[in-house]
Amino acid sequence: MNSPALERGIFLTLLALVTIAFGWILFPFFGAVMWAVALAILFTPIYRRLVRKLRGRNMAAIATLLMALIVVIIPLALVTVSLIEEVALVSQKVRSGEISFSSYFQQVVNAIPHWALGLLDRFGLGNVDGLINQVSQAASKGSQAIAGHAVAIGQNTFEFLVSFGIMLYLLFFLLRDGGDLSKTVRDSLPLAKPHTHYLLNKFTTVIRATIKGNIAVAASQGIIGGVTFSLLGVQGALLWGVLMAFLSLLPAVGAALIWGPAAIYFLAVGMIGKALTLVFVGVFVIGLVDNILRPLLVGKDTQMPDYMVLMSTIGGISLFGINGFVIGPVIAALFMAAWDLFNWSNAADAESSPPLR
Repeated sequence: MNSPALERGIFLTLLALVTIAFGWILFPFFGAVMWAVALAILFTPIYRRLVRKLRGRNMAAIATLLMALIVVIIPLALVTVSLIEEVALVSQKVRSGEISFSSYFQQVVNAIPHWALGLLDRFGLGNVDGLINQVSQAASKGSQAIAGHAVAIGQNTFEFLVSFGIMLYLLFFLLRDGGDLSKTVRDSLPLAKPHTHYLLNKFTTVIRATIKGNIAVAASQGIIGGVTFSLLGVQGALLWGVLMAFLSLLPAVGAALIWGPAAIYFLAVGMIGKALTLVFVGVFVIGLVDNILRPLLVGKDTQMPDYMVLMSTIGGISLFGINGFVIGPVIAALFMAAWDLFNWSNAADAESSPPLR
């Protein structure tokens, strides 16, 4: 005869296996599912307001979906198309020699004082020709890689459209039925109700804060940097602006990896006004955006220290690509929340236990 414990063990094993199998089936569309969940969490407050005004969940979900398309998805698609054209143009100029990073580096090296070159020799960094060759090779490989990614995006258009359609389809139902799904998840998790409520609230709060905060910071820094580069006559301003926006996902140091070398080049070739302008914009405008907006929009809501946000963002991007700037902070926040719950449980158990005699 089967014991209740054996039956429950078999049932839990079956539950784990079918859950893993279902996750395996969804894995090819992981990005579409993740962004559908993230956008649903982000636009749920708007959906709830529309439900009261339109008096219907279907119409409210459709209106919210259209709003997400207009506000987020269509502008991002337009920027992506423009970026592909810009990448192709810059890559062509690099191959033709019109843009030569090695010559730019050579101009910077020529502006270095002799005493500084002697100091570099002491540290084994005085092989200027070798450095120039390395810069030239890196620029060539970088342009080829960027062009290859641009071609891959064009070749994978069908796959992208399928994922995009799945994301929109899921987003509609997550908006419409998100409350019921959330209640089902809360009731199904084998945790105490206060713990479940706390973890799910932390999950939604971190996703909402991370997307709103990082996108706001990235868009602000990318626009400011791209416009500044364009006004200063830098070729490929859109490309550099997008790179600054992407690198701004790394707090404090991201955008400076782009505007810093450009300012050094302007300084080396004697364009003091452009160099000072770029340094001023980079430090006091782009840096101010990072120092003010990010703590207000990300750190304040997630209640995570800056170093945790930085480490989790870098780790998430290295493991999951662009999706990692959301996944990394979410995992870090749940890690901290789970340990907080563990400490609270231990403290509660210690208070409820009888004193030792």
